[in-house]
Amino acid sequence: MATAQSRSKRKPTGGRYVPMRTKRLRELARLPTLTRVGERLIKTLRKRGGKTKTISVTDTTANIFDPKTKKYSKVKIEQVIENPANRHFVRRNILTRGTIIKTSKGNAKILSRPGQEGVVNAIFVK
Repeated sequence: MATAQSRSKRKPTGGRYVPMRTKRLRELARLPTLTRVGERLIKTLRKRGGKTKTISVTDTTANIFDPKTKKYSKVKIEQVIENPANRHFVRRNILTRGTIIKTSKGNAKILSRPGQEGVVNAIFVK
């Protein structure tokens, strides 16, 4: 069965909402991308209205901002240290927003959404 981006069937109390209609094609959802650390691989998807979206399947580099020098640098990602989205993503080296990554210059926190934007932007953390 297809996943839809529609209202939940359950109320906060646990009761059921009466469905007003069935699923529509415009409400169709995609599976999450789950960007991993690896050789850079980009996919282009077609969106509604003929627009395109670039998603990152795997990536090895990150654009990291240094708040002290106020400059960006392109740094190689070594591994995932912490992921607040899911603790099991650390083992699988999955990159999401908020992930703490280990780089050659130090630890950094990812600020972009690699599975939605196709790029890894981060900022150095102490």
